[in-house]
Amino acid sequence: MRRLMLLRHAKTENDAPSGRDQDRRLDSRGHHDAAEIGGWIGRHPPFPELVLVSHAVRAHQTWEIAWQAMKELIPEPQVELLPELYGADPGQLLETIRAASEADPKRLLLVGHNPGMHELALALAGSGDAAGRKALADNLPTSGLAVMDFEIDDWADVAFRRGRLVLFVSPKLLKQS
Repeated sequence: MRRLMLLRHAKTENDAPSGRDQDRRLDSRGHHDAAEIGGWIGRHPPFPELVLVSHAVRAHQTWEIAWQAMKELIPEPQVELLPELYGADPGQLLETIRAASEADPKRLLLVGHNPGMHELALALAGSGDAAGRKALADNLPTSGLAVMDFEIDDWADVAFRRGRLVLFVSPKLLKQS
């Protein structure tokens, strides 16, 4: 069994001072939401063992803030910044996940961007939580987290439609519960 967690970066400023998209930073809501989703992750095991984070400022900030909210609650995972997660399509993201078989974590968290992360979540979720799948069909919002289980022993075997959506959560959904 392998667990995959897909986390979209938190809400950002519209433009970076540099003018480069990858330099956009989190806004105040993004800071709050990243901390909220991080705290949620920290209270809901099992926890990620390996975290792969886009090198974009907003993704890296999302992870750092989420980590601060959960670090007293969980063991420290291995973290890698990966430039290839920025702008990746579902196929590229799938290859990154499959490459995790080298490190062989049981639980993997990706922190990245739409549209690739949303499209990947939809493509992977072949079964599971019906309400979560319906909510996820609309959008993977900023700070949205999709958690999927795969009945496999090696990340190299992850395939589209083979995941079971365990849950889909976002700061907005947490406020409603």
